[in-house]
Amino acid sequence: MAMDWLGFGYAAVVASGGLIGYAKAGSVPSLAAGLFFGSLAGLGAYQLSQNPNNVWLSLITSGALTAIMGTRFYNSRKFMPAGLIAGVSLISE
Repeated sequence: MAMDWLGFGYAAVVASGGLIGYAKAGSVPSLAAGLFFGSLAGLGAYQLSQNPNNVWLSLITSGALTAIMGTRFYNSRKFMPAGLIAGVSLISE
């Protein structure tokens, strides 16, 4: 079966965003959210690699991040990090 490399890369971007937010600003909520959503995205990529019809976890995770970070980007107009994660989440759907 083919591995979902795009999904695993997306999970790594999300998780690393949380780590960077914690390292730069000491933001524990950023760390928790990044690791939580990164883990969900990684699990979704694994499930998709095992069964190509099992898209629900990946779809829900990327949809939730698109909505959350898209709203933050709309309100703040700052590309980093909200705009980047919203855009990557939208593309990964």
